[in-house]
Amino acid sequence: MKDSLVQEIYQKNQKNSFKILIGLYKGNYVRIFYSAILFFIKHIPAWVMPIAIANVINAATNTSGDGIRTIYLNAIVMIILVLQNILTNYYHTKLHSYAIRSVESGLRASLIKKLQELSIPYQKEIQSGRLQSKIMRDVEAVQTLSSQVFVSSLNIFVNLIVALGITLYNSPIVFFFFLLTVPIAALIIVIFRKKIKVSNSEFRQEMEETSARVIEMIELVPIARAHALEKQEVRRLNHRFQQILLKGFHLDIIQSLFGSVSWASFQIFQIICLVFTGILAFKGSITPGEVVMYQTYFTTVVNSVSSMITLIPTIAKGLESVNSIGEILTAGEVENHENKSEVKQVNGNFSLQHISYRYPDSHQDILEDIHLEVKQGETIAFVGESGSGKSTILNLLIGFIQPTEGNILLDGIDMNSIDLRSYRHHLAVVPQTTILFSGTIQQNITYGMPSVSTEELKQVLMAANLWDVIQKLPNGLQTRIGEHGDKLSGGQRQRISIARALIRNPKVIILDEATSALDSHSEKKIQEALHTLCKGRTTFMVAHRLSTIRNADKIAVIENGKCVEFGTYDELMSKKGKFFDLKQLQI
Repeated sequence: MKDSLVQEIYQKNQKNSFKILIGLYKGNYVRIFYSAILFFIKHIPAWVMPIAIANVINAATNTSGDGIRTIYLNAIVMIILVLQNILTNYYHTKLHSYAIRSVESGLRASLIKKLQELSIPYQKEIQSGRLQSKIMRDVEAVQTLSSQVFVSSLNIFVNLIVALGITLYNSPIVFFFFLLTVPIAALIIVIFRKKIKVSNSEFRQEMEETSARVIEMIELVPIARAHALEKQEVRRLNHRFQQILLKGFHLDIIQSLFGSVSWASFQIFQIICLVFTGILAFKGSITPGEVVMYQTYFTTVVNSVSSMITLIPTIAKGLESVNSIGEILTAGEVENHENKSEVKQVNGNFSLQHISYRYPDSHQDILEDIHLEVKQGETIAFVGESGSGKSTILNLLIGFIQPTEGNILLDGIDMNSIDLRSYRHHLAVVPQTTILFSGTIQQNITYGMPSVSTEELKQVLMAANLWDVIQKLPNGLQTRIGEHGDKLSGGQRQRISIARALIRNPKVIILDEATSALDSHSEKKIQEALHTLCKGRTTFMVAHRLSTIRNADKIAVIENGKCVEFGTYDELMSKKGKFFDLKQLQI
């Protein structure tokens, strides 16, 4: 199923989880239909067996006539029906399993696609553990729900119809006795349904919260170990596990009580049915074989209704997961590229026209009236104290966030009117925190660029001061760097991040403290390389070490969200203003 169709289904049926579930199978209805027919055929032995048993018992107790022939005939029919179950069950499973698994895969694909579309501020508000729980645990719960609704519900429904239909045909009196189980089942469902739904919701939220805390704990292991905080971390996680224990225990108790009450009720009814049909046989209204037949069918009815009741917790859990997935798929904070023009070429002229920015639901501006003109090929450095708004400006230039007031023009075109994806093809970013994945060095550098020549790669490695490092590694470029690049030093990780940016041959480069993790020797070499490679490319950089920006064409001093100074290095030093004061602090 297409990702857009999944999101459309969620948008149209936000208040009806069951309609969403049915809608997700659009395109698989034919498979499900034929699977249901095969399901019906494969279950014929279960429905015919009580009749065959009754016929055999009646033939055995009635010595007159051709009883032996009846016994053999019933046995042959049952053997044929049992053997056909093998083939029909195979194709039934093949059809319904493909439908269910394709929906499971489609949901995960839709979630991943949606995460790529959601705005960066929105994603920062959601803990990664919660997202992981939705993608893995909740989708799995929906898959389980689909299996239960399709297979178990179909089984329950068909068994009930057949058992009640045969009973009604043979004895209306026994049929009406069977119907007495329905109001009992309805009463039990009404009593427990709301409690199970609430308990499932609380348990799901606790699991998401704990999943987020576990990921945090794993990432903080080196810090905790370095400061001897192992016991504190264990206590913190144990508290979360205790909450899961309590929520899970409460849910288990409710579900157990729900199951035991329903089971006991129907067992009592089954005993009453045995007595009832026994009395009818004693009075001659039915034969002894029919007592067994009705008892078997009543067992089918009891088991079906009981299964229906015990299915309620699974359905409640699955529908809760459908809602949980919908929290992401219906989130409105997405980058909107619809009906926006694509840019085929980027020169790198920027005009920041009286830009202001504030967080959603906030009345305080983080940036206020920033006005800058940047020409193609210029290098602009942003300096200032931490929290002054430098990184926010970079996020605006990337297009992660949109200005609250003012406009940003790219080559004279308002960035709000262009498809930012087409602009980012001409952009390279080196973030402050190095982001690597657990592949090889080459895979990390050429990420998203499958066709890179060996010569191009070598030039980039030398420019990023990585060539000597690669030569010393036993597997060279094919060295696996571990999760987040943990097998490398901080400087090596940062140089890989720089190489990844440089290999894209971008028109615009954004460097957010790109040399912060390097030693002085490596930093000097990379600064020389960047100076050469940035020629002809518009470059924006944030730097705390002011010595690294001496060659910048212009420097913008940001203080409390305002640009208080703007000029060349020498101009700002001669003014002896804010930039001069910052420089003096680092001497």
